[in-house]
Amino acid sequence: MRKLGYAGLLALIAGPALAHTGHGDANGFVHGLEHPIFGPDHLLAMLAVGLWSGFVLPHRFWAGAAAFMGAMVLGAALSWAGIGYAMVETVIVASVVAFGLLTLVSRRGQAGWITGASLAAIAVFASAHGHAHATEASGNALAYLAGFLISTAALHLAGIAMARAVAARPLVQQAMGAGIALSGLWLMAG
Repeated sequence: MRKLGYAGLLALIAGPALAHTGHGDANGFVHGLEHPIFGPDHLLAMLAVGLWSGFVLPHRFWAGAAAFMGAMVLGAALSWAGIGYAMVETVIVASVVAFGLLTLVSRRGQAGWITGASLAAIAVFASAHGHAHATEASGNALAYLAGFLISTAALHLAGIAMARAVAARPLVQQAMGAGIALSGLWLMAG
């Protein structure tokens, strides 16, 4: 389990890369699978949602992922309906910072309204991720949607697994949250 925690920490300190892969090339299932994994903004945000869920909601760990994925599908639908999303890339990078901060400061057993507000924030930011994914899709959009939903779920599950591996270590949780938030700031600067 320690190796999983170390792998997560290493992922957090990895240098930023291009925000998105496959521009003009996102035409099917495989590209949908690749997009969240090879876009550091998406990767960090989705891992952070899993971490937050694993730390804060041990019995309802699926709630963060469900809020994210549901809102991501809504964002994709907005894009495919031709409805724009102002400053979508800025919102996506801001989500990395926000989700890192949520992971940093949230605690198991926190007030229900704080958890509800956190889930609402996750959903708002996730809609931007979905909009961006869908905007870059061409060709078989449904296959692309399936691919990015599968990758998103896998990243959430990886975050949940990391959180469970280090759940008894609040300093590790804080370090992971701070690392993600700082990575988001670095992406903003880049």
